Amino acid sequence: MKTKNSGIPYRLRILFGCLIILLTVTGSPVLLFLFWFFTPNRVNLILLISALLLIVLFGILLLIRNIKWKPWLITLGTAAGVLLAVYVGNCFYQQWEKSIQIDERGVDLGKYEPFASNTKAASLDEPALLQFKKGDSIPRLDGATALYPVYSAFVRATYPQGDYPVWLGNGQVVCTNTVHAWERLIAGETDIIFTAAPSAEQKLLAANAGVQPVLTPIGKEAFVFFVNQSNTVDNLTLDQVRGIYSGAVTNWKEVGGKNTAIRAFQRPESSGSQTALQSLMGDTPIMTPIQQDVADGMGGIIRRTAAYQNRDNAIGYSFLFYATEMVRDHDIKLLSLNGVTPNRENIRNGSYPASSFFYAVTNGPPDQTEQQLIDWILSAQGQALVDKTGYTPLSE
Repeated sequence: MKTKNSGIPYRLRILFGCLIILLTVTGSPVLLFLFWFFTPNRVNLILLISALLLIVLFGILLLIRNIKWKPWLITLGTAAGVLLAVYVGNCFYQQWEKSIQIDERGVDLGKYEPFASNTKAASLDEPALLQFKKGDSIPRLDGATALYPVYSAFVRATYPQGDYPVWLGNGQVVCTNTVHAWERLIAGETDIIFTAAPSAEQKLLAANAGVQPVLTPIGKEAFVFFVNQSNTVDNLTLDQVRGIYSGAVTNWKEVGGKNTAIRAFQRPESSGSQTALQSLMGDTPIMTPIQQDVADGMGGIIRRTAAYQNRDNAIGYSFLFYATEMVRDHDIKLLSLNGVTPNRENIRNGSYPASSFFYAVTNGPPDQTEQQLIDWILSAQGQALVDKTGYTPLSE
């Protein structure tokens, strides 16, 4: 039997309609799970669900005996076109967001591995007075992302030549970041970590584990703020910074800039730079950070502190070494604080108001080899490497 509106036999339409509905309904859960696992984006997920509903609707229409196809095809075609346009637009938007996103992990630490070919790790002009040999009980090292270049230089000078992969979590010399380095130190999985001062959470973690970390200052670094190169603001006072990150100051015009809302990015809790911000803020509460959705590796989605995006109205922060690397590769500029430029000279003379020590940290008093390495780091040779890497030594 044929309908008035279609050259396709009705029984064949019923077969096609049922098949389309069955395959869509049974296959959707798997398709949605795979989509969510590999591309966890809410907008695209909604678009996919809408597309699946359109397919089911088309299958249902095939089951209707007498139907005027033309208006339905126009409606379905228009809806499909709108979904496709929104999907393409969202893909372009995601790519744009990625292009302006800046994260410390974006700096390739592999280029600083101590014995890598053409390594960027600094070298001494003479043999180090401390030389560990193969077979020695050599300290295991870990630390903050921003400090890996300097402790890699220490390894290059004093450790036996070999392969020390930076991302190998249980390796001899690695960089798992501030949060994980503290966890590993407290758990006895590494011997010395190189970080800024610990956060309140890290102090509590150590106390609960019965660990008393020993912090030895080995250099100085500046905590810096940066904005998009097009931002007309070049300087902030400490009070203005506290106002921005407490949420009291919300527009750039309030600090001498354009009439546009401030988008203030933060770093993950207990990271070295977030701890530095907390120290600078003092008793002033920090507002809730901007969040983003990320895959958790188990097919789910979690909310985390968003990485800095270099929008015209953005502000972010890091330590001088990493921020300098970021300025080199992105259109950002460093802000002065209280009228003082963040540079090594102003760190040395103490005029820059947000500079602080960074440390070699051990789990309790250092043992003999750990103390040997720390003593050498504090020597003229070790401090020379601090300087050559781009940080500020303890003294000239």
